[in-house]
Amino acid sequence: MAGFVSHFTNRLDAKGRVSIPAPFRAVLARDGFEGLYCIASPHNPAIDAGGNELLGEIQNRLDAFAKLSPDHDDLAIALFGASETPKIDSDGRMMISDLVREKTGVTDHVTFAGLGYKFQIWEPEKFREYRAEATKRALAMLSGPVPPTHLPGGSA
Repeated sequence: MAGFVSHFTNRLDAKGRVSIPAPFRAVLARDGFEGLYCIASPHNPAIDAGGNELLGEIQNRLDAFAKLSPDHDDLAIALFGASETPKIDSDGRMMISDLVREKTGVTDHVTFAGLGYKFQIWEPEKFREYRAEATKRALAMLSGPVPPTHLPGGSA
């Protein structure tokens, strides 16, 4: 998998910038996206961020609706109209905007969490809490009923 993996916590500098983790910048570079695409997560107190693959996922969702329909327009305004494309400077830093601060509660540290095709930007304590709950839910899903295995000879 060549996507966004792991998590990193970095400190904001005096100008309100934070260094995007080098492995995440490498994924963006391979993706060919100039800069970064950021949108408020519809599910968490976090920012969804990424490049062309994230934009492609959003476009796939929009394509399910007829253009010029109210549903399409509502989704488009929520996913594109309320987004940002902050630039990444030559040192790999991005400015933490008002959108990020208001959605996440970030003050002096930022946690970047990889989700494969995208990453999220979190306030570190909120991320720790969410990760603990998500891990519990994931383990419950993994330990749920197991479908029957078909063994050689036709028996299950």
